[in-house]
Amino acid sequence: ALLAAEHVKGSVSLSVQEGKDTKLHVSDQVQFSDVNSITRYLARVAPSLGLYGSNMMEQTEVDHWLEFSARRLNGKPDLASALGELNAALALRTFLVGHGLTLADLCVWAALKGSGEWQAAHAKSGSFPHVCRWFSFLSSQVPFSEVGSKWASKLTASQTAPVEKEKKQDVGKFVELPGAEMGKVVVRFPPEASGYLHIGHAKAALLNQHYQVNFKGKLIMRFDDTNPEKEKEDFEKVILEDVAMLQIKPDQFTYTSDHFPTILRLGEQLLREGRAYIDDTPPDLMKQEREQRIESRHRNNSVEKNLQMWEEMKAGTEYGQTCCMRAKIDMNSNNGCMRDPTLYRCKNAPHPRTGSTYKVYPTYDFACPIVDSIEGVTHALRTTEYHDRDEQFYWVIDALRLRKPYIWEYARLNLNNTVLSKRKLTWFVDQGYVDGWDDPRFPTVRGVLRRGMTVEGLKQFIAAQGGSRSVVNMEWDKIWAFNKKVIDPIAPRYTALLSSQVVPISIPEAKEELKEAAKHPKNSDVGMKPVWYGPKVFVEGADAETFTEGETVTFINWGNIIITKIHKGSNGAITSLEGRLNLENTDFKKTTKITWLADTPKSPLIPTVCVNYQHLISKPVLGKDDNFKDYINKNSKAEEMMLGDPCLKDVKKGDIIQLQRRGFYICDQPYEPVSPHSCKESPCVLLYIPDGHTKEMPTAGSKSKNQPTAKPVKAEPASVSKSAPAPSTSPTQAASGDASALFSSIVAQGELVRQLKTDKAPKEQVDPAVKQLLSLKAEYKKLTGQEYKPGVAPPASSQKQTSPAPAATSPSSSSSSCPYTRVAEQGEVVRKLKAEKAPKEQIDEAVKVLLAAKAEFKQVTGQDYKPGMSAPSAAPAQPTSSSSSSSADIYERVAEQGEVVRKLKSEKAPKEQVDTAVKTLLELKGQYKALTGEEYKPVSTPGAPGHTKSEDKSRKERENASEKQGGGGGRKQQKGGEKSQQNQEGGAGGAGDGQGPKKQTRLGLEAKKEENLADWYSQVITKSEMIEYYDVSGCYVLRPWAYAIWESIKDFFDREIKKLGVENCYFPMFVSQAALEKEKSHIADFAPEVAWVTRSGKTELAEPIAVRPTSETVMYPAYAKWVQSHRDLPIKLNQWCNVVRWEFKHPQPFLRTREFLWQEGHTAFATKEEAAEEVMQILDLYARVYEDLMAIPVVKGRKTEKEKFAGGDYTTTVEAFISASGRAIQGATSHHLGQNFSRMFEIVFEDPKKPGEKQLAYQNSWGITTRTIGVLTMVHGDNMGLVLPPRVACLQVVIIPCGITASLPEAEKEVLLAQCSKYLSRLQKVDIRVKADLRDNYSPGWKFNHWELKGVPIRLEVGPKDLKQGQCVAVRRDTGEKITIPDAEAENRIKLLLEEIQDNLFKRASTDLKKHMVAADTMEQFQKELDQGKIVQIPFCGGIECEDWIKKITAKDQDLEPGAPSMGAKSLCIPFQPLKTLQQGQMCVSGKEPAQFYTLFGRSY
Repeated sequence: ALLAAEHVKGSVSLSVQEGKDTKLHVSDQVQFSDVNSITRYLARVAPSLGLYGSNMMEQTEVDHWLEFSARRLNGKPDLASALGELNAALALRTFLVGHGLTLADLCVWAALKGSGEWQAAHAKSGSFPHVCRWFSFLSSQVPFSEVGSKWASKLTASQTAPVEKEKKQDVGKFVELPGAEMGKVVVRFPPEASGYLHIGHAKAALLNQHYQVNFKGKLIMRFDDTNPEKEKEDFEKVILEDVAMLQIKPDQFTYTSDHFPTILRLGEQLLREGRAYIDDTPPDLMKQEREQRIESRHRNNSVEKNLQMWEEMKAGTEYGQTCCMRAKIDMNSNNGCMRDPTLYRCKNAPHPRTGSTYKVYPTYDFACPIVDSIEGVTHALRTTEYHDRDEQFYWVIDALRLRKPYIWEYARLNLNNTVLSKRKLTWFVDQGYVDGWDDPRFPTVRGVLRRGMTVEGLKQFIAAQGGSRSVVNMEWDKIWAFNKKVIDPIAPRYTALLSSQVVPISIPEAKEELKEAAKHPKNSDVGMKPVWYGPKVFVEGADAETFTEGETVTFINWGNIIITKIHKGSNGAITSLEGRLNLENTDFKKTTKITWLADTPKSPLIPTVCVNYQHLISKPVLGKDDNFKDYINKNSKAEEMMLGDPCLKDVKKGDIIQLQRRGFYICDQPYEPVSPHSCKESPCVLLYIPDGHTKEMPTAGSKSKNQPTAKPVKAEPASVSKSAPAPSTSPTQAASGDASALFSSIVAQGELVRQLKTDKAPKEQVDPAVKQLLSLKAEYKKLTGQEYKPGVAPPASSQKQTSPAPAATSPSSSSSSCPYTRVAEQGEVVRKLKAEKAPKEQIDEAVKVLLAAKAEFKQVTGQDYKPGMSAPSAAPAQPTSSSSSSSADIYERVAEQGEVVRKLKSEKAPKEQVDTAVKTLLELKGQYKALTGEEYKPVSTPGAPGHTKSEDKSRKERENASEKQGGGGGRKQQKGGEKSQQNQEGGAGGAGDGQGPKKQTRLGLEAKKEENLADWYSQVITKSEMIEYYDVSGCYVLRPWAYAIWESIKDFFDREIKKLGVENCYFPMFVSQAALEKEKSHIADFAPEVAWVTRSGKTELAEPIAVRPTSETVMYPAYAKWVQSHRDLPIKLNQWCNVVRWEFKHPQPFLRTREFLWQEGHTAFATKEEAAEEVMQILDLYARVYEDLMAIPVVKGRKTEKEKFAGGDYTTTVEAFISASGRAIQGATSHHLGQNFSRMFEIVFEDPKKPGEKQLAYQNSWGITTRTIGVLTMVHGDNMGLVLPPRVACLQVVIIPCGITASLPEAEKEVLLAQCSKYLSRLQKVDIRVKADLRDNYSPGWKFNHWELKGVPIRLEVGPKDLKQGQCVAVRRDTGEKITIPDAEAENRIKLLLEEIQDNLFKRASTDLKKHMVAADTMEQFQKELDQGKIVQIPFCGGIECEDWIKKITAKDQDLEPGAPSMGAKSLCIPFQPLKTLQQGQMCVSGKEPAQFYTLFGRSY
């Protein structure tokens, strides 16, 4: 493309700009991005050059070579065959086409120029000689040489740059500004000159800059100087410096005070128009009146009285200073900001810019909209905390008749353990808690930069937040992690040792010498550093403590050294070491790596101070009632004296380095040698730069070998376990025991507190638990003299251990002798690893250890470990019938043999090996019984603590017991969260006593519907085999199990609409741009979601083609052709098809997808009455789909004006409710389009009553989608999986043979399977959808789980006993009830049972809907019911603005993940049958307009 441009630039006016993409911009309507299209266009606009050939034949040849370059040469790995073909073509030619240069030569030459393979072939002599000749000839020509050299230099630069693995840039979602036009966007950043900028301001400034740059617009930086008492000119200077640091360049600098005369005039205008008044009510009383919605006594002053009081204010008199100007808006407004806010106040203080000119100053809320409008701001970016003030902003604009800017909201930046309030930050500075506004603990731009944040890191962090409106509290770890990405590749590495703990090591054969080493092992550009070696070096004492004599240790930047001797002092501490070089050994894989420094007078070590800062605020998130002064961390700064690398003497202030094995540091004060004034040297002061890791750096002494325990934990991790009762051990009881027992109590209580917080328990429940935890920790400190820290090894017991049961004597790798503590500790390790997203192998290993610890705990105590339970105070007693050593020995041998059996099974050992081990186990149990007179049991009985009756008799275990004649291998897995039956007697290989838990699979659900709906839903639809995820986001594979439900809906609805005379058809999925945009208001609703096809292969289409988001604009041009007379009506067509709506919200399978299946009906009638009748007929059919087929009750009604179908007259709807999320969902809609579309598409017919006159047709459209499947899943599903109503279930009955064991004779097995087949045949004959699951590689228990998860309505169990008794057992999926059915009645009873299940599901869902749908007449009652997860019918005026207001006022403080009921309420429908009748004169809940009807509102999908 560049070559073509070079050739034609003499004939055609064009300019070339460098950018990311190759594109030819002819006009806003005509642009090309395909290289071949660009070159063809340029050749055609300069025909005199002949670049496209001189005749038709040459043009065809040129086209051939253009395709050849694109398909055979560009980016292709093997060019040999293509080059051979090209070589043959050039054998007798100078140019590829004709006798002159053409596009063929340009494109093929450019393709070869960019090919590394061709460059290598060209360098070899003799290969492809004709191509080499042609290529060299063209390369010597001027345009080729110029373009080629420029391109080659860039290629070289890109090749020499370090090759890094491409990563997706972590950039947030910047939402496009509504109504923004390229080149016309004006945004502003308005800081108040009353303090330094903090990172919250940085986010605002960078967001504004983003839109300025993206829209090629204008950024105004405006100092908000409306309050003379707060303005300081000093701060203006530092703010400008801070903005410059952030590399932001505003286009214009202004002050609000520039506009004081205009604002003053507009304020007086409001007074004269009676839209404002002067009030002298004292501030406290005014606040009280506004809260109680009481009007001020001055509210109805005359204009003259107001102007008189205004003059007092302007003069700054004593009385004037008690007054303020207030807007007269609405004292009854639910929005407090609209209750007559203050516009002007009187301040008798000089202003930094206007001096004493004014005594009255506008409030920010009054001045901001005026100045935004005057300065031409098109989009005012404000944080969501200003949300309530938006209404006031627009009131000022409307009242003063000014141009209206658009407010765009984004979330403010909230960081844990941080205050961003200027008032609070100023307090810290004034009280001396910090060094100043640039203190490294401060969130100011200067503070974080001084602590080592780079401008690039800060910008990347802010960019990653994007324009999100989700208000979240973030950890500082996130921002520092971005910074690490910037500094890690360029920070030079140095060494420093803790000066108080250095240990000398003597290496006699080492020479004192100076060598060079890389400052950065992965980036040579950072440079080299001198490193001194010698016979005496220092290492850190913590490292030295880990050494053993004869051990090989790797000294970083030196090599392997063998420790030959360790010298210790009288106190056991290491005083010195001896070693010898082993540099020829280059195996560093299993050695300990340490840092060191040589002790040489030629290069003395540098005194260094390492400073580490903690948060100033100790509480992560301060509540509204919290006083920040109560949570000040007074020990937020820690210093360590170090001996530093001699190279540190050259480090300058602001340099960022890495101290090996310690972390990143920034130089805050460089080293200075001995001063002639103080006779002292100044150490190098380094500030620690956090790197975003919650794990600690591997510091001295952190030796990896022989350390199976977890790394130290910084913060107590959140528990993922279920809530449990508080431990019974009180602090006083714990104190009477030893430190180990107390440690266990703290662990248990900590788990309880975490669980209470996770479950969002009431404050009065959490506080006592926290209080008890703190009491236990205090007791622990008193007893042990050290603070309790999560993850540390528990202290050894101070009491003499009582004699444990033999089962408890198995060896353990844990440092603790208490199994309970071991489980708790390992649980913390696992949680920590998961929180840190550690590698899967590491987590699996830790989980394995945890499960082993739990098994040991159960063996010792007889109970399942539960988080929060009381720690066992003593070891369990031995069997009471015999205390002799012989019985104890056999007891221990049984336990050990049980372990052997478990291990063999877990390792899937050969059957004969397992059988032998089981046989030995049974013999030992027999010996134990003979000796003691009782059965061997692992310590406790089923009545032991932690074993409840309800658990023993759970439904799942009863179903297990129903597996006829025992055996069957048992169930491979229980439902999520339920325990396997452990004490079930079985034969060889069975799960007998002492055999431990059965193998777990992940068949069942691991999330609960009531606890985590999103996870539950995701697991249900995937594990029940409804959905398979796809590699295009928002698109999903519908598996047969889900598609069968859609087919049931389709069959029913198709049958019913055909009774109404509707016919099926199919229209194309592609829509021309002209057709799509014909009905503007209609397509406006879909515009952001339309997917466009813009290319065919590599060729740009002449105009883009849309993929249908709906088919009105596809079908109605045809209707216009078909309709000429009233006899051509009605047209009743329906199509079953897919549509694409490229939603950018969070996609959810079935509920919100980019492609979905639906039916869309489009009908046209001669009269409105016919059309209106059909709207209701179709709506009734949709209600039947939900209620009769899917057993889901719906509310029928009409949509409000705001929610109706765009371009239609009115919309009717059926709305369903999902109580698990407290949200409604639109089920299906039937629209009356009136004559809107027929007018646009000219669907007209001759009126039979008025010959010659044309009449417009009346139209409807209606549709239902695969969203129905998601609604069904959420309404009926439970914690075991899907629950399918029989009428839509793919399978209504599944037959499962039970009791087929190894001992069952083959003949009986054949009879049993034959009976299952008979049931299958009999049920199929009566049109029941049935399947027999005869797979022999799964146990009946596994099959029960599988089909329950898939939601099959009835499970038919058939076992040997059933055969003998002539019966079968039916298990209902909806209730779990078991029903014995005589063989002869099977068909009839099962058909009746299916109807009962259908009715029961509908009744259950109807009861749920009635419980959650209520009526409310006031806003307070409405909001209360809404927040309890209900849908509410309220009196409503029907206004669109009122509906927007309701949505805003009911939105909670933050937008959570899609699915959380925090969004504002929207209108669902105006019910045809409301819960209450509207009373005459009843007002809308807003209190502004009379109500028109009761309308159903709720949070919705």
